[in-house]
Amino acid sequence: MFPGINPKKMQAVMKQMGISQEEIDASRVVIEKLDDSRIVIENPSVTKVKMQGQETFQITGEISEDSEPTISEDDIKTVVEKTGASKKTARETLEKTNGDLAEAILELSG
Repeated sequence: MFPGINPKKMQAVMKQMGISQEEIDASRVVIEKLDDSRIVIENPSVTKVKMQGQETFQITGEISEDSEPTISEDDIKTVVEKTGASKKTARETLEKTNGDLAEAILELSG
């Protein structure tokens, strides 16, 4: 972080300032965005930093974006219950409608 500074001394200074760091073992980190796309970070290095009562996470790794909507089992179950369609048909329709539950139900009901 700062060349020439002893890491133990750096940790002591950070502790005096009320800053703590913790390494978190993780195999994968997924960030679900509001537009239903996801950022997937494989083989991540995750550090939790706590400072002034706030926790932040620093994440590095192999990043990829996944624009496929996530179809939940609850959504599939809802479509099956409302339309009488099979699970397979419900899943396919949800995928076709980009996970839009209402649109999938309307399409299978008509």
